[in-house]
Amino acid sequence: MPRIVPFLWFDDQAQHAAEYYTELFPDSRIDGVGRGPDGSVLVVEFTLLGQPYRAMNGGPGHPFTDACSLQVDVDSQEELDRVWDALVAEGGHPVACGWLVDRWGLSWQVTPAVMGELLAAGGDATAAERVFRAMQDMVKLDIGALRAAAAA
Repeated sequence: MPRIVPFLWFDDQAQHAAEYYTELFPDSRIDGVGRGPDGSVLVVEFTLLGQPYRAMNGGPGHPFTDACSLQVDVDSQEELDRVWDALVAEGGHPVACGWLVDRWGLSWQVTPAVMGELLAAGGDATAAERVFRAMQDMVKLDIGALRAAAAA
């Protein structure tokens, strides 16, 4: 059965990034490292939260953009803060509305697992708009404030 595996192009830090990501998330591991003729790392296969990925050291000229991002759904503010802080560390930077860019230039969205539910607001369009406006005013998302906006 075919499957889709996200393939990430790094300048020369594929293994370092994969190791960092697999330490950050549970149910994650390095599955294999392929080397080029000179022995340098060429491709790294890894799993994050049960999802397979491949990363390649392809050299410069193909930077990541926010047109493609990885979204992580978290269950608590504590987990959101932990993941967010780790991904913006050492050269990453926050963007807006739960988005950030990590030190390698890869865009991430760190969102509450209940975000869809909060934005749907049980069919209450006014509550959904409050949640959406609250989210737009945030950089790192605040689950309590989003819940309060839904309940207001």
